[in-house]
Amino acid sequence: MTAPILRIEEAAGQLPPRGGLLGLDLGTKTIGIASCDPERRLAAAVETVARKQFTPDAARVLKLAGERGAVGFVLGLPVNMDGSEGPRAQSTRAFARNFAKLTELPIILWDERLSTAAVQRDLIGADVSRAKRAAVVDQHAAAFILQGALDRLRFLADG
Repeated sequence: MTAPILRIEEAAGQLPPRGGLLGLDLGTKTIGIASCDPERRLAAAVETVARKQFTPDAARVLKLAGERGAVGFVLGLPVNMDGSEGPRAQSTRAFARNFAKLTELPIILWDERLSTAAVQRDLIGADVSRAKRAAVVDQHAAAFILQGALDRLRFLADG
């Protein structure tokens, strides 16, 4: 049981026609989690998991996937602004490889450049306090990542 790790273009033809996805924003201290509706139109923030160790972190993500009937995962890949991959991207790929051993659901890597910055800007614009922003920024970043992937999947399906 090893899940495929795919680029979005590869995933477009391999996902079932319906079924929600879980979006993951993998940080060093937390994992932001978002989900979408079965028609894959709208992403919404779900929760922020405080990271402990890989096994309990992965177990929580898999539990949420089961509860929500997810058919795959979208994992934000922190690519540098010039398109290169640094240590954070390598760490994310390692997480994906280890996570793939625990599920058969596909893992889609999605370029997450500027997701946290965009979410911070939106939350500040909505006059959310610094303390509240800190509590929700990762799950909102996961929703931002997932929504970008959903929009791309829809474009690929229409294209």
